[in-house]
Amino acid sequence: MNMRVSSEAFDHGDRIPVEYSQDGDNLSPPLEIEGVPEGAEEIVLLAYDPDAPTPHPWVHWLVYGIPPGVRSLPEGIRVSPRPERPPGARQGLNTSGDAGYEGPAPPVGDGVHELHFKAYALDQTLDLEPGADPQTVLEVMLDHVIDYGELVGTFERRS
Repeated sequence: MNMRVSSEAFDHGDRIPVEYSQDGDNLSPPLEIEGVPEGAEEIVLLAYDPDAPTPHPWVHWLVYGIPPGVRSLPEGIRVSPRPERPPGARQGLNTSGDAGYEGPAPPVGDGVHELHFKAYALDQTLDLEPGADPQTVLEVMLDHVIDYGELVGTFERRS
């Protein structure tokens, strides 16, 4: 794992600021992606909560078709299957069924939840339409991951 994912909004292991949650403005956080290997054809970003009280991790964000030269995702990418930024990217469905970012909102009193932001470098582009579901994207990309990086933030709702 040579790739790195970071954010100017929070450090690895720190609390995600409220503006990036459903209790705030529900904005996607700004992210930096470094160390993308030579030969990468596409980057996929998956943000999920493995602590959700659901049978599978809660998918908060899925972006694919990110060109390998893109090194940052700006704050506040709009919810849309075809966002304007980054050019060429497509957003898949989150667990709530929307094509775009959905900030954390764990149940009150459920403790601290981790939100994993994973960027995957692929050795080929994915031939998927905008609005694909996470299972389909994961199945198609599975054998094509050449590297990945991860940023973990935490969030807890107390009231």
